[in-house]
Amino acid sequence: MDMRKVITFKTLLILALSLAAFSCKKSTSSKNTSRATGWQINDREGGFQYNTRFEEQETAPGLVFIEGGTFTMGRVQDDVMHDWNNTPNQQHVQSFYMDETEVTNVMYLEYLDWIKRVYPPTDENFRAIYHGALPDTLVWRNRLGFNEIMTENYLRHPGYAEYPVVGVSWIQAVEFANWRSDRVGEMALQKAGYTKRGSHLTDVSADATFNIDTYINAPTLTYGGNEEVINPEGGRSRNAQLDADGNPINIYAKRESGIIPLKYRLPTEAEWEYAALGLSEIRSYNVYRGRKKYPWDGQYTRAGKRRIRGDQLANFKQGKGDYGGIAGWSDDGADITNEVKSYDPNDYGLYDMAGNVAEWVADVYRPIVDDEFNDFNYFRGNVYTKNSIDEEGLVQVVTPEDVVYDTLSTGKLVARNLPGEILQVPVDEEETYLRTNFDKSNEINFRDGDRRSSRYFESFNDEDEGGEESATRKMYNSPKHRIERDSLGNLIREYDRSNTRTSLINDNVRVYKGGSWKDREYWLDPAQRRYYPEDMATDYIGFRCAMSRVGSKTKRKNKTKN
Repeated sequence: MDMRKVITFKTLLILALSLAAFSCKKSTSSKNTSRATGWQINDREGGFQYNTRFEEQETAPGLVFIEGGTFTMGRVQDDVMHDWNNTPNQQHVQSFYMDETEVTNVMYLEYLDWIKRVYPPTDENFRAIYHGALPDTLVWRNRLGFNEIMTENYLRHPGYAEYPVVGVSWIQAVEFANWRSDRVGEMALQKAGYTKRGSHLTDVSADATFNIDTYINAPTLTYGGNEEVINPEGGRSRNAQLDADGNPINIYAKRESGIIPLKYRLPTEAEWEYAALGLSEIRSYNVYRGRKKYPWDGQYTRAGKRRIRGDQLANFKQGKGDYGGIAGWSDDGADITNEVKSYDPNDYGLYDMAGNVAEWVADVYRPIVDDEFNDFNYFRGNVYTKNSIDEEGLVQVVTPEDVVYDTLSTGKLVARNLPGEILQVPVDEEETYLRTNFDKSNEINFRDGDRRSSRYFESFNDEDEGGEESATRKMYNSPKHRIERDSLGNLIREYDRSNTRTSLINDNVRVYKGGSWKDREYWLDPAQRRYYPEDMATDYIGFRCAMSRVGSKTKRKNKTKN
């Protein structure tokens, strides 16, 4: 045998084994080794700190996972109203989370209790905060109806604890979602050892509150800068990285930790409609094309199962003077709202996506959905802001003395911001200069309401030349009611009695979706859309919250805590 061939073979074998060993070493390397630099992440001596063990977003309290996908938005089976405001268009929605039920009375009462403890209405400085959060219980009254039992009891009586809250305006629903975000974030940090346990009960006050954005941007300013709460003795031992002397490197949780949960919010119209259809288990051609009429399967509102055959699958107005069937055989089980989870959920596990109460969504109403410009996570209502920075380069946190109140069209005062929050200001040219994806702070009117939207924009001849702020009033010719308070706090109302106003559409009307206990079957179709002023409330509109998802589109099957 030729010795040169033997040597060459041995050399090649050794080289192959070396490469294999090197590949194995690289593939099994620690997650804490940077693939960019080779340096150690989470080194005990300091350096870059990052949660390399994060697997998946944990489902927050009350929510269920909604896997995103493509669907036909706006496809209705009937359009007897001839609104022409839901032309079918194909949209794609990212995965998100949504409340499995509508927000209930007891959930909202927990919010009111917190407001009352932290901002006592007996204090003149905070009275408007609590009163601004109260639902309008007078929505139950009717000129020719006896409904005082609901006016006096529906919100607070334990008999209605698990019924959906009503009398809540869109503005109040948004504030509830913000409060809920802070409380869940506060709980997560307590459990992780970053803040003092029980501080939400023992240490909170108007001067010492928790806000997620404040904690992320200026953690030392949360809880009024109370060091005992923010850096508790013995905390962080199972979370913060330690240096060589055993001292914590990170004493505050950051976004990179993966511990701080995302915020609750109202769902967008596209998200709500997609979730209501419940397309997770049905992948037929007809469903994909948008021919699904209700949140449940089938084309009818009555059950086909033998045990409950003929019973209604939701509570709604079945006919003139018929809100629930005859006594002894109440086929929908309710005359007004009903306790949540009284009917079967849809395929996503969501209850009452038809019937019970209609629900606020985040969008400003327009008669069209502009799918020609965007067909991904569609939403009309973006108002971009940024943190206010003081002269020293620090974020400005609202103090009890800085709270600003807005006077709504109803005359009610609501707090624009609460103590502990970061003051927000509109984005300016520093953020918008030469950008192609947005060009101003308020994008509500984009392609429908501003001067570029219609050649008839100037034809209304309004005396008010308010520019961008009054754009939709001009295009849609809506009434211009005015309300303000004088120096003594007295209301000054100017009611627009013009006979030339032809629309109620402006930047302050929001979409609400789904049929309610007060609606006929026609409105149960998830594609139907209506609108109502954002600062007003009714006895048939409630809401539920949503939360965005980060990371993968689908849930990992081996995760059990989600």
